Amino acid sequence: MKLSGERFKVIYSLTGNAEEARKKAKDICYEQTVEFPEDLIPSGIIKEEIVGKIEDLIKIEENRFKATISYAIEITGFEITQILNIIFGNISIKPGIKVENIQFSDLLLKHFKGPRFGRSGIRKLLDVPNRPILCTALKPMGLSPQQLADFAYQFAKGGIDIIKDDHGIANQEFCPLEKRIKSCCEAVEKANRETGYNCLYMPNIGGPLEKIRDKIMMAKETGVGGLLLCPGLIGFDICRQLTENDDILLPVLAHPALLGSFVTSRENGISHGIIFGQLMRLIGADAIIYPNYGGRFSFTPEECKSIVEMTQSPMAHFSPIFPAPAGGMTMNRIPEMLDFYGNEVIFLIGGDLHRHGKNLIKNSKKFKKLVESL
Repeated sequence: MKLSGERFKVIYSLTGNAEEARKKAKDICYEQTVEFPEDLIPSGIIKEEIVGKIEDLIKIEENRFKATISYAIEITGFEITQILNIIFGNISIKPGIKVENIQFSDLLLKHFKGPRFGRSGIRKLLDVPNRPILCTALKPMGLSPQQLADFAYQFAKGGIDIIKDDHGIANQEFCPLEKRIKSCCEAVEKANRETGYNCLYMPNIGGPLEKIRDKIMMAKETGVGGLLLCPGLIGFDICRQLTENDDILLPVLAHPALLGSFVTSRENGISHGIIFGQLMRLIGADAIIYPNYGGRFSFTPEECKSIVEMTQSPMAHFSPIFPAPAGGMTMNRIPEMLDFYGNEVIFLIGGDLHRHGKNLIKNSKKFKKLVESL
């Protein structure tokens, strides 16, 4: 067995006193690698290199410690599934362990392409060089393809940059995917011809694995501007495979459905910045939707800042991606959000654009004017 000696580090927070924390850290080293009794492991490279190593164990507060554990990059097999398995596989079933940070090795990251478009690529597609990107969602579920297409036309006509399907709108009988995509593409293309803008329509693509690629190719041939994918529903590595596919070549907006339980506990799971920032870049997403603070979810300003940081912190050759705070956002919060996020953000406002009256063109123009005036 030949190993490079290169390792990557995972920082965990562990609950308990000093003795309990050290015991947990040691357990992680074995559980996440060999999953074998320590006394039965033969001496040599397995014990010395394959088993995780405790690099540091620091008390951060009463009954809470930070453990830095390193792993040989070769045990990942250079695959997303195994990387996730090592970081938080079996120990996800154990209490009092949370992944707080990951320090990837550049040698490990070179096996992945990362975001194909990122912030700069999306700006180029939209021809929006500086200001925040404007986004909205087609909803509510239950409308017909033509009704949603009418909304899409009005949003695009009013200056919205990205129009996405709501993540709950899939391939229901009352709103078939292919018909919806065709209707919405035609509506957005019509609006773009009339305005000169480059609004992108991004349908929600999911369903059985064997049908996902066919759905995407149909969507691309129809003229979509990007894709909405839910990594928690279809799988992280499926998303990686799709973003790296040279036949697809479409920007990807990732949605957090099913991922919330990773971050809702202070003592268990994976931190906000890792699950919604770093891992999304690893699988090649170009933007990530997440609940903004002060909306209908419980994220704090500090947690949102950690997501933003991980969308742009140095990460080998990976481009920064857009944070897209959402979840009950309203136009009257735009000044506050602009001050908090700056220009490198996608403002995603859904239901509130309907609250200001039935004229969605007028409401969208108001949204755009508000952002451009600040």
